[in-house]
Amino acid sequence: MSMAYQVVDVVIAALLAGLSSFLLSAVLPQFAVTTGIVLACMYYFSRNPWGSADGAAYNERIDEVYDRLLPV
Repeated sequence: MSMAYQVVDVVIAALLAGLSSFLLSAVLPQFAVTTGIVLACMYYFSRNPWGSADGAAYNERIDEVYDRLLPV
């Protein structure tokens, strides 16, 4: 995995954490940040955001998107 892929993974994880925290803050303010961090960690560390047993297929699709979008 190249450095560019890792940077994009971190950016996506940060956006996931920020958006989920913001949206949940209206409903469950005491758990919003914790939930955002958990979702971001799930994405970044497993790159299997749906928790499926077919994680390799999701990772391959994500890598294909990165190959198309990233010049590196």
